[in-house]
Amino acid sequence: MTRSLRAVSGAAIVPALREALSGSGDAIFAGSPAGDLPATVAQRVALVVQSSGSTGRPKRVALSADALLASAAASESALGEPGQWLLALPTTYIAGLNVVVRSLAAGTELVSVDDGGFTADSFLAASRRMTEPVKFTSLVPAQLARIIEVDAAADALAGYARVLLGGQAAPAALLARAAERGIHVTRTYGASETSGGCVYDGVAIGATRVRIAGGQVELSGPTLAEGYLADPQRTEAAFVVDEGVRWYRTGDAATLVDGVLSVTGRLDDVIISGGVKVSLGEVEALVRAQPGLGDAVVVRASSARWGEVPVVVTTVAVDLANLRATISAALGVAAAPAAVELLDALPLLASGKPDRVALASRLNR
Repeated sequence: MTRSLRAVSGAAIVPALREALSGSGDAIFAGSPAGDLPATVAQRVALVVQSSGSTGRPKRVALSADALLASAAASESALGEPGQWLLALPTTYIAGLNVVVRSLAAGTELVSVDDGGFTADSFLAASRRMTEPVKFTSLVPAQLARIIEVDAAADALAGYARVLLGGQAAPAALLARAAERGIHVTRTYGASETSGGCVYDGVAIGATRVRIAGGQVELSGPTLAEGYLADPQRTEAAFVVDEGVRWYRTGDAATLVDGVLSVTGRLDDVIISGGVKVSLGEVEALVRAQPGLGDAVVVRASSARWGEVPVVVTTVAVDLANLRATISAALGVAAAPAAVELLDALPLLASGKPDRVALASRLNR
């Protein structure tokens, strides 16, 4: 059996998603599709989310109502109680859509930050429209950093029962500042393929299971996607069945100690510099730990001498020699950034994440 698929964006997302989850409406594609959409999808599919992933090649992730609602239930259980949600993320990405689903599942009124770009002031204005005593929101690190800079906004955020923080690794200094302001942050990990965050502060929530297989993180549980729309080869490569259990291969490298997951970077972000393997994720984590570099991005660049080298892209002037010494001492000489690219502003995806594909293209053109 099949159901119709239609593209929906903006304010129409909430009622359309409500109907899709109940089975009474069409399946929806969140946002404006890049290319044609099929007219129908399998009956189980309620939502299709387009994600570029780490390579920039578009993926259309097909999610069932069961998976989305299982994600909302797991989140509510992990948070300890239902509450009212503030939407500060685009509904073209799973993190923003998850906020909508959680709100629908909780039966509370969703409050959205006004269009026009996220600022501490727009967040504060939306917070003042919240009416329930128990409040939640989901942010990316760049948004949290902006809020903390404005006392009134930071005080408002401290009144939230929990702030889910995902999308990318959060600098330790940012988390420390949030804690000092009394903001209750939970770091989340997941993907569109897992209906969003399914690991909170390193621990799997709900019925999610985590393992390291072949050097990469694999996730299983009721929140897994059906696969990639009209892309069986990619689906087969990313989703595997092992002893009757279906797993999603994330492509992330991590350690798993006593049930606590610590992601160290992407498997495909390892470069060979002068014959030595270097994890750009590890370099970036250390760079971001330095004062003022919490939003810095480390990307690969070609080198006639070394093959590939790490390059730091930031909006803050930095002493390259001192930075190289710090990185070398911790990770080895090969990991030391070869250069610092200073920009007025980092290119961002609509999700708030750095556009790494654009940055790499800029450095290697």
